Amino acid sequence: MSSQADVLSTKAQVQRNKGSLNAAGFTDYYDLDGLLTEEHKLIRQSIRDFVKREISPSIEKWAQDAYFPSDIVRKFGEVGAFGPTIPTEYGGGGLDYISYGLIMQEIERGDSGMRSTASVQGSLVMFPIYQYGSKEQRRKFLPKLASGEWLGCFGLTEPDHGSNPGGMVTRIEDKGDYYLLNGAKLWISNSPECQVAVVWAKDDNGRIRGVIVERGMEGFTTPEIHNKWSLRASTTGELVFDNVRVPKENILPNVEGLKGPLSCLDSARYGIAWGALGAAIDCYESALKYSLQREQFGKPIASFQLQQRKLAEMITEITKAQLLVWRLGTLKNEGKATSAQISMAKRNSVEIALDIAREARQIHGGMGITGEYPIMRHMMNLESVVTYEGTHDIHLLITGADITGIQAFK
Repeated sequence: MSSQADVLSTKAQVQRNKGSLNAAGFTDYYDLDGLLTEEHKLIRQSIRDFVKREISPSIEKWAQDAYFPSDIVRKFGEVGAFGPTIPTEYGGGGLDYISYGLIMQEIERGDSGMRSTASVQGSLVMFPIYQYGSKEQRRKFLPKLASGEWLGCFGLTEPDHGSNPGGMVTRIEDKGDYYLLNGAKLWISNSPECQVAVVWAKDDNGRIRGVIVERGMEGFTTPEIHNKWSLRASTTGELVFDNVRVPKENILPNVEGLKGPLSCLDSARYGIAWGALGAAIDCYESALKYSLQREQFGKPIASFQLQQRKLAEMITEITKAQLLVWRLGTLKNEGKATSAQISMAKRNSVEIALDIAREARQIHGGMGITGEYPIMRHMMNLESVVTYEGTHDIHLLITGADITGIQAFK
């Protein structure tokens, strides 16, 4: 009798828990909302509603079909997902870095590929044009990128140079009235659909320079990469430059050397630190809900110790990561965040997101591999996120170099 009573008691508790599953902030274990302004929460809710309306209903099919919905670019522009920290005079949102992080978090709750589209546009294309471009370049490119009329991409990684960007072989030669650009870039998000590419190349003196390449320039092509198992709803390709004549007014005038591309990567990695946390939250929420509904041996699997351990560890890691990215955002707002601090947050968020996705897949059992749930899609996406914008190991060595003063990868 006591066993039956225990089961009935467990089921009653589960029913009470189900009623609160969708309550605001149920993954906010330490009341981090108390650290946010009302504007932050409104921005987060706006993007969350957008994702539920424009992305979530179709994302599984897009991923299954390896389809990039081009119309999402304009929609991102309309909702303010492109360049939210860029000043309003150039079409941006004029927001702070906590707002930017929350936007990336909510988009990646929908899908990492969708967040990559927005992240590249804001952090890797609009940021360098604003930070290092001329007033004329800002006025020409930023409003159209902010609105989603144009899609941009960022050309740094090469077929033989990923973690060592300083070894790039793409070149620009000064021809008097113009520059001649030759070379190739690989694994470039947005490239097949882009109208603008911010490309990094070495000049005649071996100095790295930023150049804005526009669709339609002769010799500029963007072949698409197919057969990806990851980021399938995102478009990825190459940038190929065969004697491309680039006007001198398209050179970014205010930066030389690796400082340019690395500062862009800092901005993007910051967004990833928040974004990957969104994927982790989505996997955790799905696993928690499923564990309360799925019954085995006459009771919900959430009542078993091993499942509770998985769920408890998930929310613990999410909570720690939430505190980490919030503090990093505060430092960014104050202009104090270092590259090494950003590396730590990017690495941590992606690592815990991958671990949570894998544990969530186990909780879902066989259903976890189907498109009925988001787990496998998030897991496959995160296998790219753990590599791009600096690999998992490189970020670990960046922290190592920062605390010891010794670079281990040179």
